Amino acid sequence: MSEHTQEEKLHATNHYLYYPDEEGIPPYLAYGFRPVFLLLAPYMLVSMLLWGLLWSGTITIPFMNDMLTWHIYEMLFGILTGGILAFLTTGLPELFPGMVPFVGRRLKYIIYLWIAGRVSFWFIDVTGVYVAAFLNLSMLVWILWFAKLVVLDKLQRHASIGYAIVVILGLETWFFASEAGLATTSGLEILKLSLGAIVILVLLALRRVNMEAVNELMEDKGIDDVYVSRPPKTNMAIFAVALFSVVEFFYPQNSALGWISLAAGAAILGITAEYKLKDAFILNQPYVVYLALVYVLLALGYAFMGWALLAGKINDLSHFRHFITAGGLGLAYMMVMIIIGWIHTGRHLTSNWMIHSMVILLVVGTLLRVSAAFFESHSMMLYALSSVVWAIPFALYIKQFSHFLMKPRADGIKG
Repeated sequence: MSEHTQEEKLHATNHYLYYPDEEGIPPYLAYGFRPVFLLLAPYMLVSMLLWGLLWSGTITIPFMNDMLTWHIYEMLFGILTGGILAFLTTGLPELFPGMVPFVGRRLKYIIYLWIAGRVSFWFIDVTGVYVAAFLNLSMLVWILWFAKLVVLDKLQRHASIGYAIVVILGLETWFFASEAGLATTSGLEILKLSLGAIVILVLLALRRVNMEAVNELMEDKGIDDVYVSRPPKTNMAIFAVALFSVVEFFYPQNSALGWISLAAGAAILGITAEYKLKDAFILNQPYVVYLALVYVLLALGYAFMGWALLAGKINDLSHFRHFITAGGLGLAYMMVMIIIGWIHTGRHLTSNWMIHSMVILLVVGTLLRVSAAFFESHSMMLYALSSVVWAIPFALYIKQFSHFLMKPRADGIKG
């Protein structure tokens, strides 16, 4: 083994020094991201196709006679909890050396809880809102307990992520209270506010993902430079998104909301300036383009909503919000799944036709959904078509990564 390879392997094992001694751990339970991604990709695929059938009227599920609200809930909170679980159980042992990775039997039980939450959602007309509330809120409470080191860290290095999850837990609790008739605020309005909190969490997480992925990529390519995602640009975007969300909640008819929305779009787009390095040009690297597209789609969402608000096209807001949800958040989840799927199974970041197709199809599916704002007479067809196109990337993910997730790391390291 060469000296370079030895150094790479030693660096890669730093956060595995405290790996549990539990025997007989199957590869799919060997680290937090593995079972989540094995389940999340097919769940995204199946659920999106089901939503397409529901919106087209092919099948019927009442969802307490409010299908729109519950659709938004699941695409925000149901997917998010799986993503947070994978991100934190994979990332925290790296960020806090000495933390024991969450694997094996304990990981299996918390995965069961996430599955139970998804079952309670689809059968909410049978099991009721209280069962769904208990299971889904328990999931976020457990995640916060697991991530307590983030919040309690004396140096507050990553505490913003923990605080964002606390806010999201509060909003989800408020939503269930509304749906149970214990709060007077509309569940739909709470979900709009929740979207802002989730965008903020994603922006915080993307800073860490960019730092790992872009520098890993440059090291593989022999590019002699360092990518650093500094707080100011992200903080400005977070402030603008938070301001928009609060003003939309309290003053949805205020004319200033359109300008705030445009400012949020500009602030998010401004984060892409960090990809312009001093000594190297990296905007021709596929993964840099993929990650930059997340910011572009989020920015387009806020920019188009700002335009709609200023132009008096209030009915188009829900269409343009899909730039943020289906586009920005969807691609962010996909990129985390792809990057972790390569790096944390002991492989190097790789681009191929399948990875390109995942990104392109997800963007195309988003554009088809948003285009319903301009082609209302074809909206039902666009809903169905966008659902199918948007779901295909997750089928491709299963094909590309499922065997990696089911087998031990390629470099022989635990996890």
